[in-house]
Amino acid sequence: MSGVTSATGSASCRFAQYFVVCGLDTETGLEPEELAGESFEQSPIRRSFKSKVLSHYPESTDRSPFNRDAVNMLCMPRGLSFRSQADSRDSRFHSFTVARDDGTHSYGFVHMYYEEVTSAQITAAMQTLHQMHHVEHHSTSSSSRSTSSASSPSTSSMDSLVSSLDESDAPSLAERPLMACLGCTSGSFQPARDTLYVSKALCLLTPLPFLLAARHFLSQLHQAVTSHAAPPLPLESYIHNILYEVPAPPPGRSLRFHGVQGPIVCQQPGPEELPLGDYPLGEAFSLLGVENLVRLLTSVLLETQVLLYSQDYQRLMTVAEGITTLLFPFQWQHIYLPILPAPLHHLLDAPVPFLMGIQRRDGAQRSTLDLSNEANLCFVDIDNHCVDPPEDLPLFPDQLELIQELNEVLLRFGLQPYGGATTTMPAPAAPPCLSSLVLEDLMEDRRNGNLGGEELAVLERLQALARRCGGGGMAGGKTLGRAFEEEEEELKAAKMNVQLREVFAGRFTSMFGRYEEFVIHSAPDLESWLCNREGTSNFDKGSFLSAQPATHLHFLSRFLETAMFSSFVDSKVLSRWADREPLQRMFDKRLERERLYNTFEDDPGNRHYRKCTVLHESVQAMERRLLKADHTAIHPHLLDMRIGQGRHQQGCFPRLQADVLAQGHHTNKRSLCQSKLLDPSPSAVTQTQRGFVEGLLRECRVKTRRMLMERMGKESVELGQGEANITGLQENRLIHSLCELLERTWGHGLQLKQGRSALWSHLLHYQANEEKMESPSNADGGLSEVGQARAWIHLALEKKLLSQHLKLLLANHDLIRQLYKPYAFLLCEEEREQFLFHLLSLNTVDYLCFTRKFTSISIPYRVVITPMKKLSIAMTMSNPWVCVSGELGDSGVRQIPKNTQEIFFQCQNLGRLSTLQLGQENSGLLAKCLVDCVIVHNEITGHTYRFPCGRWLGKGVGDGSLERVLIGQLVSPGGEDDSGRWTGTPPEQGSPPQSGRTGSLGSLELSSVQVQEDTREAVNNLVKHFHKAEQERGNLTALLCGEGGLVRSLEQFLLHGFKSSRLFQRSVFIWDFVEKVVVSMETADQMGDLLESTELCDSLCHYANAINASPRNIGKEGKFQLLVCLGIRDRLLPQWLHLLAECHLTAVQYEKSALVRDRAAVHTLSRVLHTLHEFPITLETALVKGVDL
Repeated sequence: MSGVTSATGSASCRFAQYFVVCGLDTETGLEPEELAGESFEQSPIRRSFKSKVLSHYPESTDRSPFNRDAVNMLCMPRGLSFRSQADSRDSRFHSFTVARDDGTHSYGFVHMYYEEVTSAQITAAMQTLHQMHHVEHHSTSSSSRSTSSASSPSTSSMDSLVSSLDESDAPSLAERPLMACLGCTSGSFQPARDTLYVSKALCLLTPLPFLLAARHFLSQLHQAVTSHAAPPLPLESYIHNILYEVPAPPPGRSLRFHGVQGPIVCQQPGPEELPLGDYPLGEAFSLLGVENLVRLLTSVLLETQVLLYSQDYQRLMTVAEGITTLLFPFQWQHIYLPILPAPLHHLLDAPVPFLMGIQRRDGAQRSTLDLSNEANLCFVDIDNHCVDPPEDLPLFPDQLELIQELNEVLLRFGLQPYGGATTTMPAPAAPPCLSSLVLEDLMEDRRNGNLGGEELAVLERLQALARRCGGGGMAGGKTLGRAFEEEEEELKAAKMNVQLREVFAGRFTSMFGRYEEFVIHSAPDLESWLCNREGTSNFDKGSFLSAQPATHLHFLSRFLETAMFSSFVDSKVLSRWADREPLQRMFDKRLERERLYNTFEDDPGNRHYRKCTVLHESVQAMERRLLKADHTAIHPHLLDMRIGQGRHQQGCFPRLQADVLAQGHHTNKRSLCQSKLLDPSPSAVTQTQRGFVEGLLRECRVKTRRMLMERMGKESVELGQGEANITGLQENRLIHSLCELLERTWGHGLQLKQGRSALWSHLLHYQANEEKMESPSNADGGLSEVGQARAWIHLALEKKLLSQHLKLLLANHDLIRQLYKPYAFLLCEEEREQFLFHLLSLNTVDYLCFTRKFTSISIPYRVVITPMKKLSIAMTMSNPWVCVSGELGDSGVRQIPKNTQEIFFQCQNLGRLSTLQLGQENSGLLAKCLVDCVIVHNEITGHTYRFPCGRWLGKGVGDGSLERVLIGQLVSPGGEDDSGRWTGTPPEQGSPPQSGRTGSLGSLELSSVQVQEDTREAVNNLVKHFHKAEQERGNLTALLCGEGGLVRSLEQFLLHGFKSSRLFQRSVFIWDFVEKVVVSMETADQMGDLLESTELCDSLCHYANAINASPRNIGKEGKFQLLVCLGIRDRLLPQWLHLLAECHLTAVQYEKSALVRDRAAVHTLSRVLHTLHEFPITLETALVKGVDL
């Protein structure tokens, strides 16, 4: 049973906070709205004028002080508008939101209609403006090409005319004939002929978004004003009731209160339900389409700048509020102004993420907007059902499956899932007479006691509708059937809202179901956490990403860097010492319920899409509340009013009696600070822009510090000094974030821009003036302006020239003053210098961001072959060639010109270089060369790679190889002399030197313990390689074939204790021993004396013979290297090692102390090699080319 409740306490528990009337102030007259951007060539009746807050009640409240300027701007964002009796004067509804500095919001609901102007002074002023417009327009059309400044009246001249006009001047002005002209035909005005109307706004401010209830209340209030008959009570009674006697419904309850013409029901979700969301999501989906709305939501989640664009203010609010309600459990942390009034258009320059909306002027397009930063902008043209997201926007996880599920929900409610479709397809209403008969029959059944509980609830609704419609109809022509149909549509929209939001809540529950496992609680108490908050990581992002599906990583790696996710994690950490935030508490309870039913999959990296399973249950509680109200508010009643007050005058909203609307109110001196963003005064604008400048500098400091810490942490991992805490994907995200920061910085206060990229526009202007700075714009013709700017940033960062280039760019002060407004960040010298200093710190670490990001561009390479300098005799090579390989492919065979040791060629980006094949033709014994190294230089990035060799290339010398596979290492920028010193990136493994590979003399110097340790270390490096994230793994070929690699360590193992009959022990090759073993096995097999496993022996013989049969002449060292690589790839190497150890030739070729004759050592090495069998090893083409195994 519903109870009667009242709201006599504080404003925080009331349904409404303020009632406001905005319109024309007849005392101040007509003041043009200068910031509306309208031309004076328009007819005055089509122009905008400044509105004023005519009255608001109460004067102020304790927790929400009244912001007069903000409310006035948002009630009438375009100012006052005038109409004549010949124009359309339909009333309009829109809503808005007002944010405060503490993050809380108030919601405003506005019913705007046109009221007849009764002031003779205003009518005369409008006539005067029309005469001035006619004279100016006539003189302009008759004169020959006069300047626009001479042909347009100034704002100050009109102001002075209107303000000096007296009512006594009206008759004389009216006597002057108004000649028809081309410019006046669209909006002429003559007092004797026309009736003048002006817009007026009735506004209700509430602490919660009670959209439907507030709209019904204001609509009924307006209908009472325009009705022929006076309302039952003065309007003050209804306004006093809504302000002071109607409480906000408690959580999980519904409330019925009374408007002028009938009851109104509102409700609030319970603690276990999604927060209140009255804005129709179905309309938002219909306006944009499902795919576009998911794309918009992705942009909002990644905190891009979002700009909504529509002629209808309520459409702006519907899309903005709809998107923010879908963010649960996260909350938007930045500028939120779904309706941006003209005086606040300077906020479009804000260099921070924002979600704002501006009204489209008649016939205007996006190109007419003055947008300084479009590189990271998501532009939403609501009227044309179009979403233009920023470049490189990742897909939402499981986007296709999500769109399909949303389509199914929309179709169940009769909506088409494509933008621009009609919102609903309601069933035809029953005839009014039939509705009345049905109602009479139901009332008769009630009197006879033939109705149950549900039937009684339906009857109460029908009776309420009947009273609202006045029996059979009402002034607006609404019948009982139509009213019942509208209520059913509202209920359907509310149910659809809940189900659509549940779908998205289910997706976030699936993605972040185990987020608590990755929250880092490092601070012992709240005070220490607050003191070290900036430098403390509260979430293990690397571990979290490693547990996610690969298809989700692009989105998640960027989302984890957003302020909304950081705030969410901070709230979780704070819950140790304080109460949890309501949204987080609700989300955590949902996760607990999911765990209770064990719906989370054991392997999150391979999770499958699961549709929401609670769609039906989620709407039941809300539907029950709306069908039967839990509480009823006090009815409006007659107040103690003065005699004659409240007299009804049709079409005119009365001047309310202020004393009765202020009764029962107590003002608390403690109040919250109002947001400076909504203050259009010059001082507030300056303060706001100054805050943006300080925020950019602070963000630059935090980002560069984070990039340094993460990069250095990664490098210490490569040196074996720590554990991995970042993946390559995260590093790419940090660099992408730096690009966004630079674009927002260069876009702040920009007034002269070419294209969508502010930074690229500045570079083009600078290049036109100076022609100094390099540009990668010709590297890839497919790059957009934004892409070219990002390529430039990546290249400058990789070359350690970013700070230097930007400093050079900013040295042209005249150009900066020409391009930027005075408040721009780039004109703040001190902050600009600190900004460059922070960027300079990035030079202490090495990046390959350009090389790895822009993979399709063409890169020029220069290759130089360096022979041994210590040899004085001339060395010759016959038709030498090279083939350079990297992460992204190889260059193909490139012939080196005759009589040179250098080649220059251009090919598609090879990425980070790994191997180089060096060879020559088989042209006799004279063609031989002892190669020291090969140098490869990237002409774009400036990187130099050194490929050590230290061996002969030629027939009849060394191992007789005509082709070498060399392992490269990136030379530090300091040059070869500094290559051994660590400069931020650890030295890489190169090709093994000659001394250890070509003889056993060096191996005898190594103890058996050292050889075994080197082997275990080589295998351990391979294991660590595969345990890293895929994006973070280094060069596998270097770990296999480089110095200290697996091939080198196994060679040392097999050389240990090897006997040699050669005099100087200089040319001992393990491949010779392998060939002898193979021949011995094949002979024993033919004789039937083979004791070992025939299958293993066949595999070793087959691989060795295939390598020998290869057309490549890679020498004995190369053949042994290839055998080891193929054996470890095909998981045969440990068994082969046992075959070699047990062969009878081993006792002949090796000393008794040799490791290969030590069964324990061989067994241990075999077990160590077995650990590599669980990893998929893929060999480079350069290693296995020519061998079909």
